[in-house]
Amino acid sequence: MEVIKSKLLDSLIIQPKKFGDHRGFFVETYQEQRYIECGLKARFVQDNLSASTYGVLRGLHYQHTYPQGKLVSVVKGEVFDVAIDIRKGSPTFGKWQSVILTEEKMNQFWVPPGFAHGFCVLSETAIFAYKCTDIYHPETEIAIRWDDPDLGIDWPIKDMKVSAKDEKGVRLKDVPKELLTEYKPS
Repeated sequence: MEVIKSKLLDSLIIQPKKFGDHRGFFVETYQEQRYIECGLKARFVQDNLSASTYGVLRGLHYQHTYPQGKLVSVVKGEVFDVAIDIRKGSPTFGKWQSVILTEEKMNQFWVPPGFAHGFCVLSETAIFAYKCTDIYHPETEIAIRWDDPDLGIDWPIKDMKVSAKDEKGVRLKDVPKELLTEYKPS
């Protein structure tokens, strides 16, 4: 397994080993001890899958009272995945990192608790997998505008399909400070 530190503090890009031959392939997508050794000391309590078509954008979401860390990957297709550090006091606050996640690479992106997360689909369809450190609490979810000019995310698709909820997202500068997670150096 190859582990690359993201430009965002505490975030990781992970490339598991993929073994393949004429019959197909095998990938170990998670093994607790190996991930702890590479710096990901999270306890996962919920797994999710989502399916989307080309141009769908989901995000940028986070939970303010029950922050979720997410280990994300693509089972089918390809997505442009984005994490934003929105932890008060973090040296990388307001910065974003993108990763192209693909079924061919089977790469993963660790999005720590206190980060906003979103993705857009680059392939005809995509199945996206999340391992989460907390359960979903819709009453604490906030959507930050995917097109917030202060963030300046360079999305690869210009005419994306966005949900009504995400269209109503707020700019990061308008999120009340008490609804942001506090950065705690490790």
